[in-house]
Amino acid sequence: MIDAARHSLAALFACAVALTATPSLADFEGRTADDVVQVSLLPGWRLPNGNHMAAIHIALAPGWKTYWRAPGEGGVPTVLRLTEADGVTGMAIHWPRPQVFVTNGMRSIGYRDDVVLPVEFALSGTGAVEIAGRLDLGVCLDVCMPVTLEVSGVLPPGTERVREIGLALSDRPLTAGEAGAGAATCSVEPISDGLRVTVTAPMPALGNDETLVLEHRDPDVWVSEATTRRDGGTIRAVADVVPPDHGPFALSRSDLRITVIGSRMAVELDGCSG
Repeated sequence: MIDAARHSLAALFACAVALTATPSLADFEGRTADDVVQVSLLPGWRLPNGNHMAAIHIALAPGWKTYWRAPGEGGVPTVLRLTEADGVTGMAIHWPRPQVFVTNGMRSIGYRDDVVLPVEFALSGTGAVEIAGRLDLGVCLDVCMPVTLEVSGVLPPGTERVREIGLALSDRPLTAGEAGAGAATCSVEPISDGLRVTVTAPMPALGNDETLVLEHRDPDVWVSEATTRRDGGTIRAVADVVPPDHGPFALSRSDLRITVIGSRMAVELDGCSG
């Protein structure tokens, strides 16, 4: 689904990518940004529905990591921002299954060493499209530092599929039906600055260190890190949801996105019932 309001847009599509680091990582522990992270374009292909599937390839120095869309309290979110994209009407990132990291007691969620992020663009025409933008991300070893990469290029009209993008698309979280999970329920109670949401979902075992992540479709609504436990065939988790005005509010359960991540697989649930 293409949702321009949900995701920021970036442009990384040409044979060569222009890359500029912010001063914040110009020289970090004797390393330059080029030593830590390399970004390259997988230009991708035009889809039968007229959209374009491309990808960002982020290669990190050994041991370094970057982050998922919901990075956890110990992470920095990866954000794609468009500065020029005539002919682009929307976009969506198809996030591959992330890993859960715990460092010094803090949890973060993301990717280590190398990741391909498929990006699907909705286009208004059929020809090549020039785009330009910015990729903001955190790169972390013992500590995290922000990096900004300026990028530009072209979305070509060809239809030949790219293997690396296909592999990343196949590594996405499973749907409830694919995983054999049941429908989630969410109970809600008011707290001083928002709502406390308790999620209960029938869920097969996903491996070690199962972690439920709760997100709200409005990026201005803050959601706390959830406490997660398994009770037989059920996952239960509790998180606080706080709007910008820090008070109780009318919550639509369809605005919640639930992802359960384990060491073997992840499952994404779209909303929950009361």
